[in-house]
Amino acid sequence: MGRPLPDGTRGILRPRTALDSFRVERIAPPPELAPFVANLWVLRWDLRGRPPHRQQVLTRPSVHVTFTSYLTSGTTRARVVGVVRDDFAEEIAGEGRVVGAAFRPGGFRPFAGGPVAALTGRFAGVDEVFGAPGRALADEVFATADDGAAVARLASFLSGLRPEPDPSIERAAQIVERIAASPGLVRVDRLAEDAGLSARTLQRLFREYVGVGPKWVIRRFRMQEAAERAASGSPPDWAALAAELGYADQAHFVRDFTAAVGTSPAKYARESGPGSIDA
Repeated sequence: MGRPLPDGTRGILRPRTALDSFRVERIAPPPELAPFVANLWVLRWDLRGRPPHRQQVLTRPSVHVTFTSYLTSGTTRARVVGVVRDDFAEEIAGEGRVVGAAFRPGGFRPFAGGPVAALTGRFAGVDEVFGAPGRALADEVFATADDGAAVARLASFLSGLRPEPDPSIERAAQIVERIAASPGLVRVDRLAEDAGLSARTLQRLFREYVGVGPKWVIRRFRMQEAAERAASGSPPDWAALAAELGYADQAHFVRDFTAAVGTSPAKYARESGPGSIDA
């Protein structure tokens, strides 16, 4: 019998296998960062004596700042990860840790110094975005063994940059949240109308603040919804789910799902359901 999935696994593909390979802790940001940062987080793994694990993720429209320590090999990596539009996968081995900050959609705009779209699809070094202070921060995070202290150092650094409040951040975040909460919302023109914006203004807002267009965000949340349904238990009625997610026919849904996930919905359900990992 497989264990139930906890909250916070949306977008993590084959989540039961993932939860057998690493753990993630999410921490609420301090109040001054809450308008910009969704959460601070720590991911740890210990696969010593076990095979490496390759994790695939259907990413959210969010910028991350990450500090990765491969403790077994002693190598480190510090980078700013823009929204990843295509397939994203990471292989972990040995023992390691990632300390990170996940920004709200739109929330990285004050830190970027320009349109967030300039970072889309990029993995920029922290020194490229934050200069020498970013490199110094990375050294401090890597030298701090205690997870809580490392997270606090990252939060202190971001707070010290004193990001300016911007009502467009909240507007962008609320529109993205509406997309996530409304599986049947599939048209950009309807989304713009609901937001009280023209389609062109909505596109500009998303490019400047979110980093990707609203059509991509709609499609990505629909795929996350489908993958979550497939992994939750009994395989859904695929034709009904395709219609619910705004597809004119099941074949189109299957093509999109296979392109995003790398396998058909039915096969993914077999691989990811409650029986895929024993309790």
